[in-house]
Amino acid sequence: MNKGTIVFPIADGVEDLEYYVSRMRLEEEGFKVLAAGITKDNIIGKNGLVITVDALLSDIKADEVVGLVLAGGWAPDKLRRYKYVNDLIKSVNDQGKIIGIICHGGSMAISANIVKGKRSTGSLGIKDDLVNAGAIWVDESAFTEGNLVWGRVVADIPNFCRELVTALK
Repeated sequence: MNKGTIVFPIADGVEDLEYYVSRMRLEEEGFKVLAAGITKDNIIGKNGLVITVDALLSDIKADEVVGLVLAGGWAPDKLRRYKYVNDLIKSVNDQGKIIGIICHGGSMAISANIVKGKRSTGSLGIKDDLVNAGAIWVDESAFTEGNLVWGRVVADIPNFCRELVTALK
């Protein structure tokens, strides 16, 4: 049973635990999950796990997905530099679709200009960036703010996945 497609924008250095655990949990719920990259080359995660790219980010359209998951690691700093990545995130947000954001994934949400006035969390490494972008920093494991599902760090993946699955129902 396919409940729709959820896309993970990824690049080298993605936090592979946030990617793989969240992906498996979403697949368990019946979603089709795509790893979408800048190129079709395999991705090497932060912990050395290899991720096969299923689609090009430049080909993904907001109308074709039920949501996005912005995993952390070092990848968000690379991905946020591409206008079409920011445009995709903004379009999915504008359509009110679910966007899961964990750890450093919030830096992509910042670049897509979707955090102003919203409660947010993530790695302490981006706390100042979120606040400076107009977000309201909350030091909580995981929560939902409108259509945005926030997770703090790797240790919070179980709570993040519970919030994400609940928001997608």
